[in-house]
Amino acid sequence: MLDEIMFEAEEKMDKAIEVAKEDFAGIRTGRATAGMFTKLLVDYYGAPTPMQQLASFTASEARTMLITPFDKGSMHNIEKAIRDSDLGVNPSNDGNSIRCVFPELTQERRKEYIKMAHRKGEEAKVAIRNIRRHAKDAIDKLVKDGDVGEDDGARHEKELDALTRRQTDLVDTLLKGKEAELLEV
Repeated sequence: MLDEIMFEAEEKMDKAIEVAKEDFAGIRTGRATAGMFTKLLVDYYGAPTPMQQLASFTASEARTMLITPFDKGSMHNIEKAIRDSDLGVNPSNDGNSIRCVFPELTQERRKEYIKMAHRKGEEAKVAIRNIRRHAKDAIDKLVKDGDVGEDDGARHEKELDALTRRQTDLVDTLLKGKEAELLEV
């Protein structure tokens, strides 16, 4: 029982880390990356569809992203999704592909993105702590009901605390890397 709780907690914490990585990838830096478009949904024949499923992405230059839709009929909707997003670009359409040229980031905008990254990092840490709390409650319940001994419960709680510390440290490391990337000119 205790091992199942620990395994489930570790699995959920790993998922929280993956979400944080996706969130960090979506924050715009000085370079154009396909990860910036992962959260964008396009109205594709009435259904909200992730942009990754509708087009291929090519970074032709550091600040230019070339988006080639698989279905030319979806080009207008892809353009609209990019324009309505918070990426701050105005896409241009040449009939076959969409070109997005990202402007140079100002120092003020970089600071805003760093704040956004810190907020996303804190959200990931909160998610990890909530997973820890749920696992600790489950361990406490097993000890209280007499299903496992107090020593086993205490040992697993220490393991859970160590796991939580490792995961939150990993979020901090990811955040520092993103911050350095944002400050890079």
